Amino acid sequence: MTFVRAIGRGTIAVFALIGRIAGFAAAGLYHCVTPPFFPRLIVRQMIEIGYYSLPVVGLTAIFTGMVLALQSYSGFAFAGEAAIANVVVWGITRELGPVLAGLMVAGRIGAAMAAEIGTMRVTEQIDALTTLSTNPYKYLVAPRLIAGITMLPLLVIVADVIGVLGGFIVSIYDFGFNPSTYLKSTWDSLDTLGFVSGLVKAGVFGFLVALMGTYHGYNSKGGAQGVGQATTNAVVSASILLLLFNFIITALFFAA
Repeated sequence: MTFVRAIGRGTIAVFALIGRIAGFAAAGLYHCVTPPFFPRLIVRQMIEIGYYSLPVVGLTAIFTGMVLALQSYSGFAFAGEAAIANVVVWGITRELGPVLAGLMVAGRIGAAMAAEIGTMRVTEQIDALTTLSTNPYKYLVAPRLIAGITMLPLLVIVADVIGVLGGFIVSIYDFGFNPSTYLKSTWDSLDTLGFVSGLVKAGVFGFLVALMGTYHGYNSKGGAQGVGQATTNAVVSASILLLLFNFIITALFFAA
């Protein structure tokens, strides 16, 4: 019976956690669409998530495109450059662009959000906001959710372009492909459904990263150690949810 009770307690704890996260997400989304708004905070978070994440996302994308071209050439060299262009475009726009950009932003922004809000929680700054009649969801959560949902698709578009460029550079200068032919094959291989699915993934991933960062920071406790634990939990949970929803969205778009 001890083992059964342990299973029961674990199951209840998991569902309670899911319920708390769902309630937090619902409250955050509600405050995203209802006034008052804080435009300066939203723009600040957009710059933090979008502009300052460009270097790491760009570097990740270009090297991923290069590696994808190298691996594709070793397996599909017999099929010609059209096959290489097809694999690079499909791999970047459908999967690698959104997923890698989401993971990079989760590691950089999710941790920063959790640390910042967690520090505010343990130093009672969030309680001070409530005392000053400022809703913490409006001031801390909603701007980050809006910025995450809007900026990650833009980052993914940049990652798609840079990733395809990386494959182009390797294909032209290492494999000796004809540039005009390769570019034509790349354009012909680009399909609207795959590109749109990547942008949908990016929007969902941005929401998940911001949600996990704000949730774990908002509910942190225990001083500096609690803030560190919240930061770790934010990155890990956002990465796991990102991969889970990547599968779900892919199945919705491309399942037969």
